[in-house]
Order: sequence, then C-alpha cells, then structure tokens
Amino acid sequence: MNSPWKLVWITGGGSGIGLAVAQQLVALGAQVVISGRHESTLIESCTQVNRQNLPGSLHPLVCDVTSLESVQVAWQRLMLDYAVPDLVLLNAGNHQPVSVDGFSPEPFKQLMAVNYFGVVNCLSVLLPDLLSRQRGQVGVVASVAGYSGLPTAAAYGGSKAAVINTCEALYPELKAQGIQLSLINPGFVKTPLTDKNRFTMPFLIEADQAAAAIIQGLQRKRFEIAFPRTFVMLLKFLRLLPYSLYFRLTRKLLP
Repeated sequence: MNSPWKLVWITGGGSGIGLAVAQQLVALGAQVVISGRHESTLIESCTQVNRQNLPGSLHPLVCDVTSLESVQVAWQRLMLDYAVPDLVLLNAGNHQPVSVDGFSPEPFKQLMAVNYFGVVNCLSVLLPDLLSRQRGQVGVVASVAGYSGLPTAAAYGGSKAAVINTCEALYPELKAQGIQLSLINPGFVKTPLTDKNRFTMPFLIEADQAAAAIIQGLQRKRFEIAFPRTFVMLLKFLRLLPYSLYFRLTRKLLP
C-alpha cells in the first residue's frame, strides 16, 4: 500500500504517537516533516528513521506551537522548502495531573497553551492556504479524557474538551469548503508522556497500534477517530449517566 499523501506535516512529531505515525507514513513512501521545540530530538528521530532506507523520508522543522510567530515561521519555511502539505497532523500536547491539594492556575494555563491554543495557532496559520486551494486534510489529536471530567484530569481533560468542541464547530464549515477535518481521540497509549503516570492505565496500547488506527481513520476520512473501541464506548456511556451514579463511579479513580 502506498501513502495517499505525498507530503505530511506533524507537530509533536519527535516522539510518541507523532513519531510512530511519521515512521509508518515514511514506510508507505511519504515525505514527512516533523516539528517540535527541540531540534536535537527531531534530528535524532529523523536519523533513526532515515537510516532504515524506507521508501519515504523524514525531515526536521523546529516549531513551538505555543508561539504564533514560531508557527508562522515554520509554515513559511515548510512551503518554501517543500510545498503546502497534503496532510497536517496537529499532535503536539502535554499532560499534568491536577488535584485540589496545592490547586493553582498554572497547570491550566500551561496545558491550554499547548493542547488548545497550540491547535488554534496552527489552524489560524495554515487554513488560509488550504482554503485558497479548496482542498486539504487536517487531523487534530485530542483525547478521550475530553469526553467528561475525570479525577486529576481537570486541566488536561479541560484542554482536550476545548479541542473537541472547537473541531465539532469547525467541521461543517470546513467540509463545505473542501477541507477534511478529523478529530483523533486516543485512549491510553504507551508514550514518554504516559510513562509519567503512577496509576494502572486501562486498555493501554502501543504507539504503533495508535498510529495504525490514526492512519486508517484518516484514509477513510472519518470525523472522529477514537480508540481503543471498548474504552471509548465505556467513556461515552459514562457521559449518559445521571451525576449521582457518574460520581459514584469516578470517585473510584481517585489515587
């Protein structure tokens, strides 16, 4: 199978899900550009993938999604050195647990800056070029944690809920103008980010499995790409419960 996209840009592509998607696309023959804040990490990842002599190629492009100026510079560099990407995967994200002990606005600000405004910054820069062409595909990585409020995930889940809401709002208008928008809601995926968790993560999957599910969903042009299925259905069911029962269940998740 060949890649349906010739040129792909992935933010947060230096490790985890982003890098796994990048490597699988390179194996299918795509030219993939990965971005992140740390150039050394990007270069190391590109070197490791490119030495495998796969059909495609991987290239580094430094970009801090929390800075609109950085995103603008990266996008201009991308178009100058390559072209307008066939697919953009907005994957940059961070996680920090929050509890009522030592409650502070800082983790909320930090996670909103990366997880939410990072997406908004990128969309504000790339959409004009995609809209002028009346075509393009964008995947935005949120999380099943955005479905409903869960203990210790007030900041993370809140930022991902904002991403979900925004994508739902944008989809009809973008679809009408030829832009395919996909919302990606992973469950627990084994990455450097989740390695920090100090609790048992149900239905944990490997990054390669997540990448395969994402690529398949993007190929089929689904709006929501959510996995693993059993965990997704369980969390969607929880949203339908009355709060009395919902809180009886979620308090069992307290550390």
